[in-house]
Amino acid sequence: MTQHIKLFTPGPGDVDDDVLDALSLPVMRHYGPDWMPVHVEMDELLHRLFQTKNDMYVVPGPASAVLDMAIGSVVAPGKKIIIGTNGFFGDRLVEISQAHRLEIIPFKAAWGKPLDPNLLESLIKENPDTVAFAMVHHETSTTVLNPLKDLMAVARKAGLVTIVDTVSSLAGVDIPVDDWGIDICVCGANKCIEAAPGIGFISVSPHAWTVIDSHDAPGCWYLDLKLWRHYIQEWGAWHPSPVTLPTNVILAARTAIKKIFERGVEAHYARYATASRSMRKGLTNLGFEMLVPEAYASPIATAVKARPEFTLDELTKWLMDEHQIAIGGGLGELTGKVIRVGHLGKAAEREYMLQFLFSVEEFLRMKKIPVQPGGGVAGMFE
Repeated sequence: MTQHIKLFTPGPGDVDDDVLDALSLPVMRHYGPDWMPVHVEMDELLHRLFQTKNDMYVVPGPASAVLDMAIGSVVAPGKKIIIGTNGFFGDRLVEISQAHRLEIIPFKAAWGKPLDPNLLESLIKENPDTVAFAMVHHETSTTVLNPLKDLMAVARKAGLVTIVDTVSSLAGVDIPVDDWGIDICVCGANKCIEAAPGIGFISVSPHAWTVIDSHDAPGCWYLDLKLWRHYIQEWGAWHPSPVTLPTNVILAARTAIKKIFERGVEAHYARYATASRSMRKGLTNLGFEMLVPEAYASPIATAVKARPEFTLDELTKWLMDEHQIAIGGGLGELTGKVIRVGHLGKAAEREYMLQFLFSVEEFLRMKKIPVQPGGGVAGMFE
């Protein structure tokens, strides 16, 4: 049997046993009378979770594929798109847009800093022919939580189609899609929803459909939103998708989303906030410095700065070898400069966090760094 590695990565995370059990159920067809009740229930659950009345689709593949679908479907080649970039995944939106031959207007902030709504307003005024604005809500590479509501208000006022990567934020913090005017909202199953990788979710507003329908389909088949709408409209009574769906992965996601509502959405959000606050306090007690100030720090993952006494590779390897604990490393320009500790799934539980902090404390003692026994957990749950 494969050894269980405790995941403190920014994704995926350890998930509950009943979610894993759904993956081992007999395989269902992705169409027909047995599947349609699952499809309908999943659609209702996602609409509740996204807080939207917009069209909703479940797409097999990683969330990056769904972002590719969103950008390619909405913005015609040669048209302008403003893209928020303050980390690795904002840069990925730029790469996706380049692949679709779009004219990109960079909207930048330093890595570790949030995007500025005032700068967005200026960029829109300078580029009045811009079609869309795309951004990452939780920039996982830095653990910055961008001011989504304020940014959406600026873009919405200008009439832009808004495309938002909420891959690692939706279900971790409150994101009322309709109230905030998010036209295209993309999320994955394996972050705050606490399910298995393999599917992404996308909501599409009437405003987005108007723009999508104003130009030809993108230069692809599978990642064309019009194709997915066609199957819902024409085949939706028995075969609501153009391709084979990973039915067991969807069943696992359904189980996970139902657990969120059983727990209570606000309680689910509070669980992340408590875990983040406790972990930041515990690591600070042990002498670590956080990359991102509390004012715009994500409750979903925490970026921790390197220390002069040891390399972060040493810490990462020791935690895996000695305690089977996996953490995230730095990406891009933060490689070797930070570790990223996720609070997803079981990593938000008290027992998991205590084991993590005691293990880090043990590592520090092994490196001959003075540490008060139990100092890492002192007052962390207050």
